[in-house]
Amino acid sequence: MRPMPWQAALAALTLSISLPALAEPGPAERLEADLRALFAAEGSLEIGEVSEALIRDRVTARALHFVGPEGQQLWLDRYVVSGDYDSPDEVRIEGVRLEIPGREKAQLSAGTLVLDDPTRAVLPLHEESWPEGLRIAGLEVEALAAEFAGQDLGEEFGEGHGRLSVERLQATGLSREAIDSLELSGLEGQAEGDGELGSGTFSLAFARMEGLRGLQGGEDEHELDRLELRDLAIDSDRLVATLAGLEVDGDLQDGEGGVRLEALELDLARMIALAPQEERTQLRMASNVLTGGSGMLRLDAVSTGRWEAEGDATRLLGEVDVTAEEAFGWVLDIDLPVRLPEGVEPATYLAEMESLEGVTLLGGRVDATLSDLGLFGRLPAVMAASQGISEAVFLEQARTQARGFGMMLGPEVEAIFTGLVAMMAGEARELSLQLTLPADSELEALSADPLALPERLEMRVETR
Repeated sequence: MRPMPWQAALAALTLSISLPALAEPGPAERLEADLRALFAAEGSLEIGEVSEALIRDRVTARALHFVGPEGQQLWLDRYVVSGDYDSPDEVRIEGVRLEIPGREKAQLSAGTLVLDDPTRAVLPLHEESWPEGLRIAGLEVEALAAEFAGQDLGEEFGEGHGRLSVERLQATGLSREAIDSLELSGLEGQAEGDGELGSGTFSLAFARMEGLRGLQGGEDEHELDRLELRDLAIDSDRLVATLAGLEVDGDLQDGEGGVRLEALELDLARMIALAPQEERTQLRMASNVLTGGSGMLRLDAVSTGRWEAEGDATRLLGEVDVTAEEAFGWVLDIDLPVRLPEGVEPATYLAEMESLEGVTLLGGRVDATLSDLGLFGRLPAVMAASQGISEAVFLEQARTQARGFGMMLGPEVEAIFTGLVAMMAGEARELSLQLTLPADSELEALSADPLALPERLEMRVETR
């Protein structure tokens, strides 16, 4: 056989190397094809360039510009896929800008958007398999159209336009039905609208939600295991308030849950100044009673509940502690053994309970204490002035009315109203109520006829 010339050998070698590349496009070609396929049915897409990294498994598309059929425009500075193209470690999108035309043009931008462990390099819009996590930095939404404002800024602000920015957002366990966790920080917003809160600004330093479910259903079907908020501030036409912290534990699977409200401060003085002229006199009177003239009302509250299984019964325990600074304190302690409907788990039943039907009370007790921190001492002067009488006459009339209630509803009810009058007169600082509940009774029946309760339970009233 005649030896193959070197030119022919080189050509054959080159062809043998090139054939696999022609048969299997590389990551750069695949990314460009997948991006074009994603947007092809919706509009036109321009791509500046697509390149592969020389060392790491990374492919990058730069300068993307999409134009939709109704004038929507989307710009992406960089679309980066890291790791195996068929099973990426991460997809990072940088320099996101979106414009939506309409009655008022809406704009959205984000510094970076990261998908952790996505199922593929380019996720179709109908994709059912979501990435393990999502991270967004530098999110901004502004010049919102009316329909956007009602959805993204909250219906409380009504229709209008405004701005929303988030320093950082991170979510894990994403699906159409649920989110395992959602955390954001540095939320700030401004809205102009005619809704319940009107125009104003708001900010939130930190928020975290866990176990959010029922996203595809109606609002009543949403479930949330835990919620935490830190440093919330609202300054609007109708509400001026700050909140240091809120914690909600709605997961009863571990036997307990609760709510903690820390330092909710309402600037009643500013809210009154923003109210219509004809409403200010009555509002100012109520503010003076609640705050002693300072115009600032602070609330702190803690509510905890737990359940314990005891044979075929369930013991429900709860505590509530509410303090309105310079106004009043309220403490409630509940211990109720009950029999739940047969065949239900306590945690599931209590979490979804909409009524007391089927719950049998096996006795128990309820203790409540009302403390005067200034509110009751201010009531006589305000009530007497509104009726054009002296404080002494007002207090005497109140005592007479308390005796009248006692004649109709019994001595225990009379003791309650008499204790309230004693607190207004400065003769007592606390009113305590201890209830011993009847066994083998239906809770729904008891709650449906509260006026009959004094005859069906043991009540003790004390003032101190």
